[in-house]
Amino acid sequence: MTLEFFIGHINYWLFIVLMMTGFYIVVSAGNLVKKVVGLNIFQVAVFMLYISIGKVTGGTAPIFPTDMMGKIKADPEIVYSNPLPHVLILTAIVVGIATTSLALALIVRIREAYNTIEEDDILEIDARTARAENIIHGEAMGGRA
Repeated sequence: MTLEFFIGHINYWLFIVLMMTGFYIVVSAGNLVKKVVGLNIFQVAVFMLYISIGKVTGGTAPIFPTDMMGKIKADPEIVYSNPLPHVLILTAIVVGIATTSLALALIVRIREAYNTIEEDDILEIDARTARAENIIHGEAMGGRA
């Protein structure tokens, strides 16, 4: 493995670093907003991978010239880039923005309900609530509320 190999594949190395950074943030962070940021970093890494796969060195936009009759005159010597990965990523960006907005809205509602956005605190509050409901309604449920 030479330096030229690493530099020649820098986009893949950045993809790996960004993906693992986002994954680490999602797994290690207890704060819900930090988890959303980690998911966004992970998502950007995937975008970068697909865009770099779609790039063809020396390729041009796939716009074929036509003659006066409307027939396509494709030149087999011209190298064209594949537009499909770029189109898919544009769609994924829109979906990512929508899911991020929904996640942040849910975090606001969780903050209103639990007065915290820390995952450990929310789980503790839920466990306390479940124990209290089991004491109150346990007999009606056969001891298993």
